[in-house]
Amino acid sequence: MAAKLNPYLQFNGDARQALEFYRSVLGGDLALNTYGQFGQADGPLADKIMHGNLISELGFTIMAADAPPDMTPQPGSNFSISISGEATDGDALRGYFAKLSEGGQVHVPLEKQMWGDEFGMCTDRFGINWMVDISG
Repeated sequence: MAAKLNPYLQFNGDARQALEFYRSVLGGDLALNTYGQFGQADGPLADKIMHGNLISELGFTIMAADAPPDMTPQPGSNFSISISGEATDGDALRGYFAKLSEGGQVHVPLEKQMWGDEFGMCTDRFGINWMVDISG
């Protein structure tokens, strides 16, 4: 799979409903993973979406999640741009992350995460949120 760039939307508890709506509009395959599936089985986030991925029949990709309570999304700023790829693209993806975070702010260092991928989040110096994921 080649590296891809796509929007990543943040919701305040209704990511599942939003992604199901987008699937009804665009068609395609929808994969949903809850916080409970990744070890947060107790509490208010257990059934909320930690990561959702819709790939339409034409190849459009929308990713989304329900934001944790300490990251309440605000309309108009509740999105990031996601760059993702395989380990073979790792050097290029790490370079993008390093350059995008220069003069900005790193929120999650680009490092191995509980789901096995390398992942990082930053805001660039222009205020745009970026996520970089390198498949494990």
